[in-house]
Amino acid sequence: MTDAPADPPALSPYETCGACGVTVDVRPATWSMQVSERGVQWLCDTCTRQNLRSIEGKLDEAWW
Repeated sequence: MTDAPADPPALSPYETCGACGVTVDVRPATWSMQVSERGVQWLCDTCTRQNLRSIEGKLDEAWW
């Protein structure tokens, strides 16, 4: 018996930054994806720039 692949997450009509909560209709290419124990989150370009060293250093969000 083979395991069926998991269903993809439901698409929302808008995208929200996981850090500041800004919402856009279409996620720009400048946003970055972060994977944590909470799952996949997207960060807007402003939050990404403000926390770039912490993100690249893989510091926990609590340090931001």
